[in-house]
Amino acid sequence: MQADRPRRATMFGRLAAGLLAVLAPLALPQQAASQSVGLRDSVPIGSNGLCEAQIQTPRPGQGLFDRSYQVVCRDAASAVGSLQVLGSGSFEAALAQATGADAQCRDGDSASLPQGLSEARSLVCTRPGNPVERLVLVGRSGGRIYAASGLAVYRDALRLGLTTLATDRQVAGTVEVPLTQAADPQAFARAQAEAISEQTALDEAYRRSNAGNFAEAAEFFTVSASTLTGRSATEAQLNAALQQSNLGNFTQARQLFAEAAPGTRTDPVLARLARNYAAIDALNRASPAGALLALDTPLPELSDSVEASLQLQIDNALSERLAAESGGAQVGGRLTVAERIALLDAQGTYLRASALRRQGDTASADAALRQAYGSILAVREGRVVSMLWLRAQILGELADQAESRGNIAEAEALHGEAGAMVERTYPASPALVTARGQLAGLYARTGRTAEATALYRTMVADSEGTPPASTRRLFAPYFRLLAEQGTQAAAADLFLASQLLQRPGLAQTQAVLARELSAGSDEAAQLFRQSINLTRAVEVLRGEQAQAADRAAQGVQGAATLLAEKTTALEQLRQRQLEVQQALAAYPRYRAVSDPAMTLASLQQALRPGEAYLKVVMLDESAYALMASPDGAQAWRLSVRPAEITAMVATLRDSIAVEEGGQTITYPFEIATARNLAKALFGPALDRLGDVRHLVFEPDGALLSLPANLLVMDDASVDRYLARIADPEADPYDFRGTAWLGRAMEVTTAVSPAAFASVRQARASDARGEYLGLGQNLPLVPGSTAAQVAGTRGGAAGPDAARCTWGSGTWNNPISAAELRTASSLLGGDSRSVEVLTGGEFTDSRLKAMDNLDEFRILHFATHGLVTAPQPGCPPRPALLTSFGDQDSDGLLTFGEIFDLSLDADLVILSACNTASTGGLAASREAGVTSGGDFALDGLVRAFVGAGGRTVVASHWPVPDDYNATGRLIAGFFQAQPGVAIGEALRQAQLALMNDAETSHPFYWSAFAVVGDGAAALRR
Repeated sequence: MQADRPRRATMFGRLAAGLLAVLAPLALPQQAASQSVGLRDSVPIGSNGLCEAQIQTPRPGQGLFDRSYQVVCRDAASAVGSLQVLGSGSFEAALAQATGADAQCRDGDSASLPQGLSEARSLVCTRPGNPVERLVLVGRSGGRIYAASGLAVYRDALRLGLTTLATDRQVAGTVEVPLTQAADPQAFARAQAEAISEQTALDEAYRRSNAGNFAEAAEFFTVSASTLTGRSATEAQLNAALQQSNLGNFTQARQLFAEAAPGTRTDPVLARLARNYAAIDALNRASPAGALLALDTPLPELSDSVEASLQLQIDNALSERLAAESGGAQVGGRLTVAERIALLDAQGTYLRASALRRQGDTASADAALRQAYGSILAVREGRVVSMLWLRAQILGELADQAESRGNIAEAEALHGEAGAMVERTYPASPALVTARGQLAGLYARTGRTAEATALYRTMVADSEGTPPASTRRLFAPYFRLLAEQGTQAAAADLFLASQLLQRPGLAQTQAVLARELSAGSDEAAQLFRQSINLTRAVEVLRGEQAQAADRAAQGVQGAATLLAEKTTALEQLRQRQLEVQQALAAYPRYRAVSDPAMTLASLQQALRPGEAYLKVVMLDESAYALMASPDGAQAWRLSVRPAEITAMVATLRDSIAVEEGGQTITYPFEIATARNLAKALFGPALDRLGDVRHLVFEPDGALLSLPANLLVMDDASVDRYLARIADPEADPYDFRGTAWLGRAMEVTTAVSPAAFASVRQARASDARGEYLGLGQNLPLVPGSTAAQVAGTRGGAAGPDAARCTWGSGTWNNPISAAELRTASSLLGGDSRSVEVLTGGEFTDSRLKAMDNLDEFRILHFATHGLVTAPQPGCPPRPALLTSFGDQDSDGLLTFGEIFDLSLDADLVILSACNTASTGGLAASREAGVTSGGDFALDGLVRAFVGAGGRTVVASHWPVPDDYNATGRLIAGFFQAQPGVAIGEALRQAQLALMNDAETSHPFYWSAFAVVGDGAAALRR
């Protein structure tokens, strides 16, 4: 017989994102497996760890022995249903309450009926205006009525959950969610989205920020700022500004801070938040003086009303973002306003210490660090979970101070204490990576090479999800150690570690693509939402397991049983997570937002004879390279620093094409610099290049804006050129005979090892059509509706909207469709296999509406690519220029719109301006372009890959029409015989231009880069 219990408040706080319960600040609940289900706050549903029933706080009017539960499943973003146990009332009333007054219901199938109930009913119901089906289950047992109501696709969870309550024991069974069962997938997605409150979206933003996922957090904070109101909106906007600063987008951060300022002036909490964030922004900009100035900003006085509310509790989310880079797990209970003010002031003191230390005032910094640590301990005796990362950070800085004084033993002890503190709560988190990295760096600096290497290997092996932004700095000693070893085993370690160093631009690009994918309604989107939520659930459950293990080690009663439960649940969740990710791997949209790490051995297996993979890694003060072939690998430290590489790339780019007075100007190519850069990059591997026919090049830093095919591979080329132009009559633009890298071999650009391997392993296109050419937009007629629209669509809002727009003149210099006509004629075939859309047929609205884009193997865009900003300080809106279409057209095929296209293309050609290169001066969350100097290589290119393109050919600078260079290049490219590789076809076309005096300058032949797999066949 089921045990009764009096009505009491649940020990769980409000659900975060409808999924994760926030724990009390001191301890985990002690729940034994033998406990009656009716006495537990959280009840597992089924045996595959996907769902559980969480008890809810009793509602007014609820009976003494009534109980209500929410059904939460780790693959859903919100509660998927509810369960009720009613000690009184009629069966009919319970049924009516579960179905709802306006529901339209039909009898469900008998397979949905729970066990252990009499008079059981199963109904499938819908409500007017919402076709999503809900399942209602009602039955009796032991004088009580049991009822369940929720999304019909979660019928297994509802049935097993109700059976568990009715039988008072955990019932074995598997919860399966058939993704395609909903008759209207879009309505299903909408129903889930509507279940997520605006505050929950803010919680999600904090969670990503605390995990160090600044790009993702920026997206969520931006959305929250636009949907919330009042102080919550201000808070979200402040955080959105900070995320942009963390990403290096200082112009946009400054604008967002200014927009949020009015809402902070009279609020003591938000004022402190704004003060601290301004200091972090200044530190991000390497301005410690600016940080100190921000920290000295006067704060508003506490009003009587605020003073009276200091002991009121506020939402958990408001306590979470208290460190510049944090460790991402649950919050330690609700904080009062007074407590939050105290913690924000403690954070301010810590930031002051950081600024003072950067100014060289170590004594004052040391005192401020100790003051900050004491202030944190004074709030709930230091047991606020969200502050553990800041405490660990302070201990790390105190350790650095001890090391600078020569006290290595004290430094090691402090680093060890910080790591242990984080590991007990946030195992395998970015916070733990940082804590361990600081200790490993100490080992490396003090000659303890073996210990340093072992700890770094552990960090790499345990890193799951997105590592902290500080990884590049933390791993610098490790890369130096590995390069000095010079073995293939060291190269394998360096290769694996390098994949944790995600570029900020790529992180931003993937965050926007992830947001786009998550908002979809197809099966890939539903799987992706499951994957996100399962990852989050694993992250939290891992923390709960660590805390249970710590309590078990202390001998706390019941902790061993709880540890066993958490361990089993974690194993089940990881298995489910693996299954979902394996299913997702079939979708190119997911591959565009995911870059899983791969081993060097796996990369070597993907390479073919005659191929080599060159990966370059830029750290703050040093750069490294690794070259792998099918049968060997070598890693080395470059002889030049990243700043020197950046300067060389700038010199080369300025000699190729610069914009002056609205015109593209070309100067004599800096051939000596191209030779010096080649020697610096290839270093000890120069002698091995003679056996390479196909080089796969993964650039980093400034190298992202330069095609590798223009590197010069011998000194003789430089000497011949310099000797020849000594003659005043010689042509300085004649570079015939130069030993370009692209003359000797095919060159493919890779955005990551996983991306290269994924494209190589992808099936070939099933499209029956051969070629679709798109371009030559219609110019705008002055005064037309389209021209007026063009002047209002700049991707900006607020006071800068008028300035941050593309003028109508942008559309008045269309690229000729000649290259499209040339390609279509060379490819031949009937009208069904080859098609060209230009002028009024080439509109953004038509492309988005086309349902046959996946019927063409090759898509060729000859149009302008807009990856720069209309004006300095404006956010760009990365897009391809099109003609204007219907009333909803803006004449642009944007980044997100490209990603949403449905393609099945072996090749996408972007013969447009700057589609693979520098994006401009301002921040761009969409294309991965930042004011800090990142690039758009991962922007439009990755969007096309996500849409279903496999390999992309994109241009690094404005494509020239002089000497018919582009037309000749395209013609030579498509004249390749069937079976010839894409990279080889491009190389052969480029050779013809290299060998012509008029087009031998790299400006004419070198712009195009093959991104993906250049070894794939151009024509079949």
